Amino acid sequence: MISPLLTDLYQLTMAQGYFRAGRAADQAVFHLFFRKLPFAGGYALAAGLEPVLELVEKFHFQADDLAYLATLQGSDGEPLFVADFLSYLQALRLRVDIDAVPEGTLVFGHEPLLRVRGSLIEAQLLETALLNVINFQTLIATKAARVCQAAKGDPVLEFGLRRAQGVDGALAASRAAYIGGCAGTSNVLAGKLYGIPVRGTHAHSWVMSFDSELEAFEAYADALPNNCVFLVDTYDTLDGVRNAIQVGQRLRARGQRLLGIRLDSGDLAWLSIEARKLLDAAGFQDATIVASNDLDERLIESLKQQGATISVWGVGTRLVTAYDQPALGGVYKLAMIGAQDQPLAPRIKISEQAAKISTPGVQQVRRFSRDGRLVADVIYDEQQPASLPMVLVDLLDPTRRRTLGPGLSHEDLLVPAVRSGQVVCARPTLAIVRARALAQLGGLDATVRRFVHPHEYPVGLSQELHEQRTALIQQARTKHGSNVP
Repeated sequence: MISPLLTDLYQLTMAQGYFRAGRAADQAVFHLFFRKLPFAGGYALAAGLEPVLELVEKFHFQADDLAYLATLQGSDGEPLFVADFLSYLQALRLRVDIDAVPEGTLVFGHEPLLRVRGSLIEAQLLETALLNVINFQTLIATKAARVCQAAKGDPVLEFGLRRAQGVDGALAASRAAYIGGCAGTSNVLAGKLYGIPVRGTHAHSWVMSFDSELEAFEAYADALPNNCVFLVDTYDTLDGVRNAIQVGQRLRARGQRLLGIRLDSGDLAWLSIEARKLLDAAGFQDATIVASNDLDERLIESLKQQGATISVWGVGTRLVTAYDQPALGGVYKLAMIGAQDQPLAPRIKISEQAAKISTPGVQQVRRFSRDGRLVADVIYDEQQPASLPMVLVDLLDPTRRRTLGPGLSHEDLLVPAVRSGQVVCARPTLAIVRARALAQLGGLDATVRRFVHPHEYPVGLSQELHEQRTALIQQARTKHGSNVP
């Protein structure tokens, strides 16, 4: 359970401000999205919705939460939170509506992954936790998808538990990595909680605890004859392969089998090629070669190009920490606001940076495709007509436009997930989510999936939403004097 205190203090101070200003019943619409794709890549993979649903279902301030908040003081030494506001929190139960992109869906910059509609206070109190969950799991699922893409169909195992950012980070990373395509994890608790296949054999310490490497392999084969992947690089790697072959022959004589060997250091390309020769010559053509050692998508891609004979990839640190980009940068922006039982009015945040100007409206994403291949995404306002054809207007360069509709299929990505605080969407197993992700990636053009200078997948606003946004920008600049050179 995620505590409602897993939030930034300013969410609570703003909530009290709305409460004391008589705005507790005001309604709002917020969108959660990111602006820039991670890893200098061409796509991202949405993840983290299931933990969000659990958060909403169980959101409740406990007595000890309120007791703690009552101890906080302002600069004058007086309580920061007043008693009637704490009583309000005690009685609070979420009644928000949430529309969400299903986990395992491809997403792109500026597209809402979540849309939250409800009381201003409730939507505000959810912000930090939603960003925490969605940002991290989307980032790791995306990284895993890239690693699996580099492996070209070989199984990728997530081995990052010991290097992950804490216990919660480790579990979330294992979950998201499986969504992104990993075939298993070393994390046993993640296996129990999420049904992810668990994999692993022994460490260097097992070999070092015996007088010889051969003795260590024999003892392991006696103890776990159905799990024999031997780590062969404790001393001399190719000698280790020969020792593994000896034990493999004894396993075979007993009706069992050598599953494979693992390489964890050295020149992985050369060692794998030489190890493959030894294994094949000894009749172990079906034995796998597993490799680990600070792998990521670029190193795996390089090893493939070098002709490495690795068939299973164990990826740890650089996956679960998103080593080359440790944060997604998702944001949560107000788009509509209004008094209770009154029509909502659009809101916009302007900036000197064009990419940071927000988009108003009750946003939806319409994805166009042809024969299962993704073509373009249009962000539109559900309150405006969405008839076909639709004109896509580039968010940063409105002179770039594209007409979509004739001959194309389409679907709206945001689907009802929560209504009046109750979960209303399907809650698929992680295996189903993973299968969705793999299918989605299969529909994306290879030029968008490439690692170096990927082609930009078309995403933009509908012409109607672009015009509304432009008008609001002009109004805001005029009102606040920002048209002055």
